[in-house]
Amino acid sequence: MTLIKSISGIRGTIGGTTGNAFTPNDIVTFTAAFGFWLKSKDTTRKKIVIGRDARLSGEIVSRIVSGTLQSMGLDVVDLGLSTTPTVEMAVVAEKALGGIILTASHNPKEWNALKLLNEKGEFISAKDITTILKSIESENYEYADVDHLGNYTINTDYFNFHIEAIKALPLINTEAIQKRKFKVVIDAVNSTGGIAVPLLLNSLGVDQIELLNCDPTGQFAHNPEPLTENLTELIARMKEGNFDIGIAVDPDVDRLVIICENGEPFNEEYTLVAVSDYILSHQKGNTVSNLSSTRALKDITETRGGKYYSAAVGEVNVVEKMKEVNAIIGGEGNGGVIYPELHYGRDALVGIGFLLSYMAESGLSLSVLKERFPLYAMYKHKIDLPDNLSMDRILEKIKAKFSNYPIITIDGIKIEMDNSWVHLRKSNTEAILRIYSEANTYEKAKGIALEISDLVL
Repeated sequence: MTLIKSISGIRGTIGGTTGNAFTPNDIVTFTAAFGFWLKSKDTTRKKIVIGRDARLSGEIVSRIVSGTLQSMGLDVVDLGLSTTPTVEMAVVAEKALGGIILTASHNPKEWNALKLLNEKGEFISAKDITTILKSIESENYEYADVDHLGNYTINTDYFNFHIEAIKALPLINTEAIQKRKFKVVIDAVNSTGGIAVPLLLNSLGVDQIELLNCDPTGQFAHNPEPLTENLTELIARMKEGNFDIGIAVDPDVDRLVIICENGEPFNEEYTLVAVSDYILSHQKGNTVSNLSSTRALKDITETRGGKYYSAAVGEVNVVEKMKEVNAIIGGEGNGGVIYPELHYGRDALVGIGFLLSYMAESGLSLSVLKERFPLYAMYKHKIDLPDNLSMDRILEKIKAKFSNYPIITIDGIKIEMDNSWVHLRKSNTEAILRIYSEANTYEKAKGIALEISDLVL
């Protein structure tokens, strides 16, 4: 059993003992500390928004979280089955103190998590997480008395609010999308994307939709991380049918992966690249992605006259950098698109709107669009985290081995070589070490990653 506390909040597996898994005791403690921290920042507001993906433990966790927040004297607005970006937008719309999203994102069904949002609907910082963890250790929080308990309300209207906000964006070309008469297949891994994505497509005028795994039961039909190897059913259907685009999202709908009309993967790394190219074709500006994302974004940004910046892995780090450099588009190479004009959070729904607009305006298929972008190959490797891991020791070994190349150490270790790079870092969400590499061929990228892996082990 596992319990992980990081900048991504608290997440773990259901079942087990307190302190070693995602148990009711741990949920109460962490929720109470977060609620108390929010109250200490603002004594004029009491409202907090929550929402969840469809995983099996979600309803139970939601009841525990709601009851705990009410016991803190906070008023809960429960969106029920929702998406991460929808909850983020609802926090701002409700003028709430903050929010909690009950989702373990791409993790399997035995996992769940609390993702914590501030009053801007953005993930709280690592510094704030540290403050909350210290509060838990010292039990420095208290509950409300019986006359000051919080209220509980349900609001299921925010899917429509979210979709209407997307449609109102100037670069969402609803008219062109309607004229193109797209044929779409959706794989929502039996979570809330099965509700949100069809609603969005119908609202944009797309009515030829085939649903795969769109019943929000939480019984994930396959590994919920939207990687090519997990999307075999969607790929097979795209090859069989006469469709324009295959859409896959993760359980909380903040990651978007696309399959081309011929059944070929568009590549999760290129979701952000394609969306950014569309945005930059209409508006010159800066872009940001994390250190583990493809350099193709840098290439197309500079071609379009903008400037590219990199950030440490983690949505909160990307958002911080985007604000610093006034980026007009950014995100992460895992299919995460962040468009500040809508909100500062990864949002698969707005990504879908932009991609369909790009296809509709250009008149091109996805496979042809993909040929417009610089072609790189990435290799993603992970190893179980050794108990005796010393990042300092590893850093010294890598410095010695690659002393002739620039090394970035703001988030693990990244080595930039001629037309290639490799990035080694601890995961924020799993007890693993991630090694990502990119080069002009898959074989070269794999060779670089495995060379680094040998140095670690």
